[in-house]
Amino acid sequence: MPFLGQDWRSPGWSWVKTGDGWKRNEFSCDDIEDLNLHLLNINDGETFETEDCSTLPTKSEKESFNNTTKSQYFYQEKWIHVHKESTRERHVYCTLGEAFNRLDFSSAIQDKRRFTYVAKLLQLIAKSQITSLSGAAQKNYFSILEAIVQKVLEDQYNPQLICDLLHDLSSALCTLIREGGRCVLIGNMNVWISRLETILSWQEQLMNLEISPQLGNGLTLCDLPQQMKSNILFRFTDAWDIMNMGQMTPSWCILSEDLHLWKELCKYHFSEKMFCKDLIFTENGHIDWKLMFFTLEKHYPKREQYGDTLHFCRHCSILFWKDYQLALLFKDSGHPCTANNPQNCLTPISPQHFIDLFRF
Repeated sequence: MPFLGQDWRSPGWSWVKTGDGWKRNEFSCDDIEDLNLHLLNINDGETFETEDCSTLPTKSEKESFNNTTKSQYFYQEKWIHVHKESTRERHVYCTLGEAFNRLDFSSAIQDKRRFTYVAKLLQLIAKSQITSLSGAAQKNYFSILEAIVQKVLEDQYNPQLICDLLHDLSSALCTLIREGGRCVLIGNMNVWISRLETILSWQEQLMNLEISPQLGNGLTLCDLPQQMKSNILFRFTDAWDIMNMGQMTPSWCILSEDLHLWKELCKYHFSEKMFCKDLIFTENGHIDWKLMFFTLEKHYPKREQYGDTLHFCRHCSILFWKDYQLALLFKDSGHPCTANNPQNCLTPISPQHFIDLFRF
């Protein structure tokens, strides 16, 4: 194999494509001087003197620079190839940590349709996959988690979901730290202890979070007719949301205890074969659907519903975020698909399915 440079240790020449073909890019003396000046200028024009040791960057400055550069490197892509095995032509495969680093989760948490999806994914990773993440993926994980907590503290949006996430994560970290060397834990133990302290601090902040009332002279939820209140509750799919609404006023409490409401909730999350085996009756002989729901919740998974999810193309093996505005305007599928009908190849990916994609 011929070498591109005169010295076999050199990286080779630089080539530039022109209208007449490829030409070798040769640096002049002026270009080299400009390049040297550019490398010497740091911190907005301040010249770095090698003889003055006082201008050397400190450890905190290096960490700040690394955090800035890595945060710019992450969250750049809307889609990635999911390679599960190496072939003769391609000796690469995609891991869970790599997918978590490369997909755009930082902007996804700013979208309310994707916020719950990302939070649920972080919760599943905290329960079983936190030790399988690389060091960079772990750092990315906690940076996204910090952004989620700050968003909840500022916008007061869905704090109960994040409290459950932090509870599962703190429990998992406590177990891993107690086991010590008996588990594969990437990173210094002091770093994990510091992360655990940060999580406990976030939990305390969320526990002390007070939802500020919306000021205005218009109607509130308490002023609505009973029929409208009932219709609102029947649209909820989370049992805790119904119970929290029932704590507002006595009228909401009566509506939240409606057995027909809990019956519809059981039918939404579970099949008839699940709740028809062991029925629970009240003293009056009626089926206690509320108690049935929490009993079934312990034995069966609930139905998951998200405003927006990641999609997987079976034809291209690509995992991507789908932009619905571009899809409506330009009929863009969200990734470079080569299928004749890309819409028939798309499959919504749940958080659990996302983790299962990277189990080899």
